[in-house]
Amino acid sequence: MMRDQKLWSWHVAAGIVILLLLGLHMTIMHLDATLKFTSLNPAGGEPIDWANVAARGKMLFFPITYVLLLSAALFHGLYGLRNILFELDPGAGLKSAISVILIVSGLGLLVLGTWSAVASFDLAR
Repeated sequence: MMRDQKLWSWHVAAGIVILLLLGLHMTIMHLDATLKFTSLNPAGGEPIDWANVAARGKMLFFPITYVLLLSAALFHGLYGLRNILFELDPGAGLKSAISVILIVSGLGLLVLGTWSAVASFDLAR
């Protein structure tokens, strides 16, 4: 029971992290014309112009926030999926299998995404 409360608290915290980091991303990428983030888009023009993408790729802030966002999104989504599947009331063995599959796939996706963020940071330098 206590474990479920702890996991649910982490689920809610991950949702808040997603809200904050995705809000930051949307602000940087889509409110650039309004807020004038010249330090994040030094080449001017659109945030998706290659010069701006390359400039942001050199900043350590972005890979860190990408990995944090990915971590929060994976936990939030996979824990939510686990809860939905557990609502179907599978047997104990199937519950264990579901948990193991979701943990292994989540960790694999996290490793792949982290590698991608670090590799793109190294390429930009």
